Amino acid sequence: MTIRLLSLLLFAVPLAHAETAEPPKDVTRIPVVFSGGFETEAVDHGRPVVLIASALGVKPEVFREAFSHVHPAGPGKGPTEAEAKQNKKALMDALGQYGIANDRLDAVSNFYRYPPGPGGRWKTTPATANALVKNGVVIAYEVTSPGAGYTTPPTVTVPGVKVGPTKVELSFGKDFTTNGSLKAITLPATRE
Repeated sequence: MTIRLLSLLLFAVPLAHAETAEPPKDVTRIPVVFSGGFETEAVDHGRPVVLIASALGVKPEVFREAFSHVHPAGPGKGPTEAEAKQNKKALMDALGQYGIANDRLDAVSNFYRYPPGPGGRWKTTPATANALVKNGVVIAYEVTSPGAGYTTPPTVTVPGVKVGPTKVELSFGKDFTTNGSLKAITLPATRE
């Protein structure tokens, strides 16, 4: 087994929820720079549907279908009271059959509400991670804080180091503090 493969085995285990092990002396930790990770599907018009659906405990397509019966107010104005009631009824008629209560729908909707327009984003917590670098090559990653609010895997760069293919896995669920968090950052398996 080569040193590179051994290093991958030692450090490829996601460390998002584990204590950080000390790497060998010839390995340097370099903080990772993340970019992106907040893209949404065109059909969602900027809504973080993957996060909303996960927080509600349903699949994104279930929430999209439910939301297709809602008529949002135009830019710069809120819905009338009658429109708000009609929209809530449409959502509850569709989502209630999945055991989603009105209070939970309100909590999730309020948590993922964001300012409209370019650059408007829902609540997020940036992730942090280190690249483990040996002889100028990334041999593994360690997640030091998984963050939250990512809808798509962010791009990974390591200042001063050329980064090859990297896989970022996200974790989704009902807990706002971990919904859309980094589960793992891994390198593809290589044979030497």
